[in-house]
Amino acid sequence: MVERLTVIFFIILCLMLGFYLILSPWDALFGPWADNYLLAFLTERTGAPVVQRVVASTWFRGGVTALGVINLLIAFWEMAHFSQAVKMLGGDNSLGGK
Repeated sequence: MVERLTVIFFIILCLMLGFYLILSPWDALFGPWADNYLLAFLTERTGAPVVQRVVASTWFRGGVTALGVINLLIAFWEMAHFSQAVKMLGGDNSLGGK
């Protein structure tokens, strides 16, 4: 039972993180992407304003979105191979392979 819950929570985590990483760089719901306090503090402390310009670029936003897509793909793969993942967590290494 613990193995099933572990896989379920991992799938939920991947789904939530994936959706967040896809939406947060582009949506104003989470606040302005390049104008947050932590980024301004980092830029001020390092004396490198290029950091803020890089994070605000569409290339960087696209990279973060790609990480979100990868998380969603991992979640869907885990859903498709749910029983295999539960068996592996349970210590059953005979999965019908070699």
